[in-house]
Amino acid sequence: MADTTEHTGTQQPQPRKASWKHIGPGIVVAATGVGAGDLVATLIAGSNFGYTLLWAAIIGCLVKISLAEAAGRWHLSTGRTLFDGWASLGRWTTWFFAFYVVVWGFVYGAAAMSSSALPLQALFPDVMDLKWWGIACGLVGLVFVWFNKYAVFEKVMTVLVGVMFVVTVYLAIRVTPNIPDAFAGLLPVLPDEKDSILNTLGLIGGVGGTITLAAYGYWVNAKGWTDTGWMKVMRLDNRVAYATTGIFVIAMLFVGAELLHSANIAIASGDKGLIQLGDILEKEYGSATTTFFLIGFFATSFTSLIGVWHGVSLMFADFVARLSGTGRAKGEEVASGTRERSWPFRAYLLWLTFPPMILLFEGQPFRLIIIYGVLGAAFLPFLAGTLIWLLNSSRTPREWRSGHLSNAMLAIAGLLFLILCVKQIWDQPWGEFF
Repeated sequence: MADTTEHTGTQQPQPRKASWKHIGPGIVVAATGVGAGDLVATLIAGSNFGYTLLWAAIIGCLVKISLAEAAGRWHLSTGRTLFDGWASLGRWTTWFFAFYVVVWGFVYGAAAMSSSALPLQALFPDVMDLKWWGIACGLVGLVFVWFNKYAVFEKVMTVLVGVMFVVTVYLAIRVTPNIPDAFAGLLPVLPDEKDSILNTLGLIGGVGGTITLAAYGYWVNAKGWTDTGWMKVMRLDNRVAYATTGIFVIAMLFVGAELLHSANIAIASGDKGLIQLGDILEKEYGSATTTFFLIGFFATSFTSLIGVWHGVSLMFADFVARLSGTGRAKGEEVASGTRERSWPFRAYLLWLTFPPMILLFEGQPFRLIIIYGVLGAAFLPFLAGTLIWLLNSSRTPREWRSGHLSNAMLAIAGLLFLILCVKQIWDQPWGEFF
């Protein structure tokens, strides 16, 4: 059922000055959105094409800025949560989110624990097996998020982002990037390779997060930003988020271009590609650089783990409250911290942690992985399309509706992710599924 209520004029909150001291949710979304898989994808792009696709990585950051800004603007301008907005568009959004969050959470939980375990096993090879490291990471994430509110969570994420930043920038400097070639990579040129357009679109779409973009509005509220007075602050925070993401991605593209492309070295896709990179770094620069890199690899993976454990659990708690009518789907409710203490929040935390441990022992079931891949590919077109709908209707106060630039960026994002979604669905081995 659509909510077409016009927002009447009320006294606007006093705008707050956009100050660096307020930055926080942006750091969280940047840390959560950039996982080990994103860094490997950028490394592979650098190893295959050198600096040619640097421009695509930067466009990827700009696209995600528009999506996160739109999510944050909805929360601040309406005082309502994103799921409340989705629910106003019809029951189909509820069914999509419910199916998505259950299947996605089950598979992602195992992937996040495994990704965090890989660098720990490489650092301490004789301590225990990979699956036990994964279980330990999942349990640490569970305990940390269960017993801490957003303020502590943000501080820990900021420290881990600092580690990620130092490691990635150090590696980029260590490989001695070719600055003229890097500047040439800012020109929008496609590689002279088969499927170069799809590879380029994949790099653009893979920079910096999926469902964490939707979680950004919830972290904005959890920070205590609940009205339009925080709009300038939120926009600065969002830009910092994707500037940080851009630095991570550009640094890893430099590493791929200089260390792998020049030596014609190929690495595996996925998290194991970073373990291969560690071996290459050890041969080139010694064990100290490898250890430093593995610490950064762990920070990258573990921030994604605890970020999803917190942010998506917050979204799930709001989903349950809205569905059951037991709570208000308002930003103030998230800001009060009651969502973080609620049983749906903690139930989803348990869902992310314990059932996925089965996959660490048994391997990932084929059909479930296909469904997971399709759902993951469908989420960003869903997010972009619903944000365009919400932010151009009477659900949003007139002065905060999307302008031409925002609509253009959201439309580009929606089209881009729709193409990638169709490709993902097309590439699945459906003949083996049935």
